[in-house]
Amino acid sequence: MLKSLTRRDFIKTMSLAAPVDVFAVGTAADLVVYGKIFTSENNQLAEAFAVKDGKFIYVGDKKGAESFIDKNKTEVIDYSGKGLVMPACGNGHAHYSSGIGIPKLGTIIDREITPEKFLTEAVPAAVKKAKEAGATSIVGFGWQVLLFEKNMPTRQDLDKLCSDIPMYFADEEGHKGLVNTLALVNAGIMSADGKVLKSEVRGGEIVFGDDGTPTGYLKEQAGTYTRSFLDNDNLFSVDLAKETLIDVEKHLLSEGYTMYLDGWGNYFFNESYFKAAQQRDKSGDMHFVLGLSYELESWMDIDKNLEKALDVQKYSSEHVKTNWVKLFIDGTVETGTGFVDPLYPGGKQGIANWEEDEVTYITRKSNAKGLSMHIHTMGNKAVNRAVNAYVNGGKDELRNTLVHVHQVFPSDYKRMAEHNIYVTEGMLWHHQSDEGQKILPDMVPKGMGDKSYPMKSFFDNGINMTSHSDFPALSGSPDDPFGIIEIAVTGQCYLETGKVWWAEELITREQAITALTINVAKQMFLENERGSIKTGKYADFLLVNKDVLSCPVKEIHTAKPEATYFEGKKVFSA
Repeated sequence: MLKSLTRRDFIKTMSLAAPVDVFAVGTAADLVVYGKIFTSENNQLAEAFAVKDGKFIYVGDKKGAESFIDKNKTEVIDYSGKGLVMPACGNGHAHYSSGIGIPKLGTIIDREITPEKFLTEAVPAAVKKAKEAGATSIVGFGWQVLLFEKNMPTRQDLDKLCSDIPMYFADEEGHKGLVNTLALVNAGIMSADGKVLKSEVRGGEIVFGDDGTPTGYLKEQAGTYTRSFLDNDNLFSVDLAKETLIDVEKHLLSEGYTMYLDGWGNYFFNESYFKAAQQRDKSGDMHFVLGLSYELESWMDIDKNLEKALDVQKYSSEHVKTNWVKLFIDGTVETGTGFVDPLYPGGKQGIANWEEDEVTYITRKSNAKGLSMHIHTMGNKAVNRAVNAYVNGGKDELRNTLVHVHQVFPSDYKRMAEHNIYVTEGMLWHHQSDEGQKILPDMVPKGMGDKSYPMKSFFDNGINMTSHSDFPALSGSPDDPFGIIEIAVTGQCYLETGKVWWAEELITREQAITALTINVAKQMFLENERGSIKTGKYADFLLVNKDVLSCPVKEIHTAKPEATYFEGKKVFSA
């Protein structure tokens, strides 16, 4: 935790602040800001900065900033004693496209809903909404596996509510799906008369009932395969993607984010989000930087879809970056599909979607074309498989990234550091309720019951770790940076009761902010332009209504952006 700075410490810290650029001396700034400024440059603090033409031209003390003030041209904000000034935040992996898009085209389901209410309330409402809109597919998102697993609805249950339109309801993590019979028929998994045509999908599981036919419950890649047969172009058109982007931007800026990497730009198995983002950016309507990954599924033709991943590079623009290839190696540790060692209770090892030589091949081909890898790896076996692929097939300068890392073999930390492998981590998931802490040991492999998502170990090993929220797969956790910071430094979520979770992996406030700012910029290859308050960089910053470096730790989550600035312009105000 941050210790209170003495005046001497403050002056010493200030002496490390970025120097004034010689060319900028005497320049009239557009904006000068005074206050307690955390720069995300090696934990430096500053007293003031000046902005001209959207970029920082001075960072240092208050007296130095005064030379940039022209009373007729310069706006001056004195934020001293009001809170903290800090770089705008980034989100290293999220799904705002689907999380904000699905309510427009389908239904968000309360994660606390029971299977009974799912069938009597949520599904009928989704069917009504879809039919009134003339939709050709019904989709929803949000039910919770742990509440459903003992009374899982079946395709027959769903057929009673709608049998003439295919439906797909994803769970809150997006790793499981419930479908009606027509969805399975359209995907070629079974025929309309009940004959099984396909008993497995690589990287997933089609759950079968006592009658020998699919129950309608799909896990991992069996779900993505079936969902690919929905009428996705009508579900998520370019116009709807543009509408979604408007709301995504409002959401991001209100929480203090000005950059994020979407973990699955082709979630709807089309290029609508890519096209819409480029069009909005070229019209001058993008006030954040969007990173887009192109996901390959293990049931796809690798080379054909790598060509598609290369083709979407044509949508790259000033604020739209498209140079990531995304894979799922496994599922989630907590629900039994993470690829782990030792085995789960009952002897299962989870689901592995790709063989190591395939991941190595994809990494080699992608990196050779300048595309970085972005791989979902939760279990320690999955992490090891990805690290091996990055070491043997990748280029260190491409900053190949591991996503949602839940467990790590100790020997892999060193290799990750040596080969510049990045991690984007669910800092917001670093907590468990008291109930969860009691039942988790019976659900996961031995030794993992009191552990989850490491954080401090990455900092200790010199690995670039960023924060992600994985929105909307929040598992009841907050999406905003300040709720995330509080969890990362306390091991507790203010939304629940629970003992401190895995205290050995807690990090400092400064580390948490670093993971949310400059480290995300590095992950997105933006560190020379954004992510910290430094001369020459774009002026993306926040005026935060609370000093989250020194306030009581249990109050960090109450902090909010008073204002969000992007390239020197105020783009959100509370």
